[in-house]
Amino acid sequence: MHAADERSAASRLLSQWRVFFQGFVQHPRMVGSIIPSSRFTVEKMLAPVKWDECQLFVEYGPGVGTFCQPVLDRLPADGKLVVIDTNPLYVNYLREAIRDPRFHAVLGSAEHVEDIVRSHGYDHADYILSGLPFSTLPEGVGPNIAAATHRILRPGGAFLVYQFSAKARDFMARHFSHIEQGFEWRNVLPCQLFWGWKSDAS
Repeated sequence: MHAADERSAASRLLSQWRVFFQGFVQHPRMVGSIIPSSRFTVEKMLAPVKWDECQLFVEYGPGVGTFCQPVLDRLPADGKLVVIDTNPLYVNYLREAIRDPRFHAVLGSAEHVEDIVRSHGYDHADYILSGLPFSTLPEGVGPNIAAATHRILRPGGAFLVYQFSAKARDFMARHFSHIEQGFEWRNVLPCQLFWGWKSDAS
């Protein structure tokens, strides 16, 4: 990489971290971490996804887009990535930073994922990823998100969740009978990983 390219990459990274930190300071209970997820967490979290069967991938709380480009790199050419965040700082940043026509950033709550998915012309999502801090969300929001997620996922799809605590699993278990669990220590902080699969009979 040339020196100019290195400086440009470093500048983008600093800008990304500055926006992420600003969002954390504004809404620490909604962001949950002061540092974006590591590449190890990203790789492990996305590993079970069957990309050739994915037309719509949804992410809750994308922050500054740590997962966005890895998802777009794997998504089919006719697929779509819809990210949902309540923080206009993050949504505006992502709209400027990511120019891929398959990418759509929505200012809103994950509780309304069903309406958001249908507004983009889909009846269901294939996979939904979340890094939202379920343990610190306002009362009732976590259960509402888990229920809406299960309803809008297609049979055979999955709810992918990474957390610092196991609280999210409690919400998931009310709707997903098959939950796989993992752990990634190469992250600040080390995090727990969950994959809740929607059964074909659901």
